[in-house]
Amino acid sequence: MRYVRGFGRFWFDFLIGDDWRIAAGVAAVLGAGAVLVRLEVLDDTLIMLLVGAALVGVVVASVVAGGIAGARATARSDETRSRGR
Repeated sequence: MRYVRGFGRFWFDFLIGDDWRIAAGVAAVLGAGAVLVRLEVLDDTLIMLLVGAALVGVVVASVVAGGIAGARATARSDETRSRGR
C-alpha cells in the first residue's frame, strides 16, 4: 500500500505542483477543445491553434497573478515594518 500511496503522491505533485490553478486551467482548456472537436464546430487545425493559445494564456495569467500577489504581500510586509518603527 505504501508504494501505491507514493505513486499517487508523485503524480499529484507532478500534475498539480505548486499552483493548482494551472492544472485546473489546462484541464478546462483541454476539455473545451475536446468538446469542440467532438461537435465538429470548427476545423481541427483551428481548434488546435486555439487550444495552444489558450494553454499559453492560462500559464501567463497564472504567472502574472502570482507576481501580483507576491508584490502585494511584499508591500504589506514593508508597510507593517514601517509602522512598527
